[in-house]
Amino acid sequence: MKRRELIGLFGATALGAAMPARAQQPAKVWRVGFLAARSRPTPARPDVWYEAFAQSLREQGYAEGKNLIIEWRFADGQNERLPALAAELARAKADVLVTHTTPATLALQQETRTIPIVVTGMNDVIGQGLSTSFSRPSGNVTGLTNISVDLIQKRLEQLTILIPKLSRVAVLQNPGNIANVTPLKAVTAAAQRLGIRIFPVDARTQGEIERGFNLMARERIKAVIVASDSFFLGEGKLIADLAIKHRIASISPYRESVKDGVLMSYGQDTVEAYRHIAVFVAKILKGAKVSDLPIEQPTRILLALNLKTAKALGLKIPQEILLRADEVVE
Repeated sequence: MKRRELIGLFGATALGAAMPARAQQPAKVWRVGFLAARSRPTPARPDVWYEAFAQSLREQGYAEGKNLIIEWRFADGQNERLPALAAELARAKADVLVTHTTPATLALQQETRTIPIVVTGMNDVIGQGLSTSFSRPSGNVTGLTNISVDLIQKRLEQLTILIPKLSRVAVLQNPGNIANVTPLKAVTAAAQRLGIRIFPVDARTQGEIERGFNLMARERIKAVIVASDSFFLGEGKLIADLAIKHRIASISPYRESVKDGVLMSYGQDTVEAYRHIAVFVAKILKGAKVSDLPIEQPTRILLALNLKTAKALGLKIPQEILLRADEVVE
């Protein structure tokens, strides 16, 4: 065989061997960083929000253990831990960052203005400097807003239907959550028009929650609005027990807290919100830019009731509220 033919044969053989190797190269593994303001789920207390997010990603074609790594960081309801955890995720070289609530969003954006950030539960998007537009986000943040100003006024409305002669209402809030400032002003103004006095009660620890309810009892407060905050979601059982002990009607943003014993909840369908932000993430992984993904508002608001708690408080739920309830715990 001639030398030129040998070279051609070996060249073709080498090319043939290289082609299968190239075809067998592993698919890209995407990395998503999730800054969770709440606690890590456990077998005894699974988290339906986190699972809804992961399940929705799987439906979009991104599954952990195959082509996806989710870097989880849990703040355990302590907002002061968010900046350090955000810094860890920024260094992890994630393709997309995901979070819930305004404090966590601000912590992430403080660390990066280039990595896309997908959020649910943003308050005052433009006022907080997260974007200059809803329809075409100007920074690196998109996702779902939390219409907290409208919702907190609706919670007050539900309480006035439940207790017609209501004159004093407490607002349990976390002073470490800057996003609660605007909703508090809105509900205070709405209450004044109704002749109701609002009592802000600050709490960021279990002890402060207990002291807060003792203060409500001394002030003869008959109802409390629990502000949107991951810490209060994790302390739903404590809040419910103290409210029942002091015979105070309680309303929360979270229907999960109703299962813990809080009297009522009125807020967005958070499970559906977590499913929806996974769609944002999938679009970004497929090449979409943040500016092409408009910031959206929640479309489904749920009312939940706990009739056992109502009975313990000696309250009869009006038919008007019962008929509107999406979920009733008995």
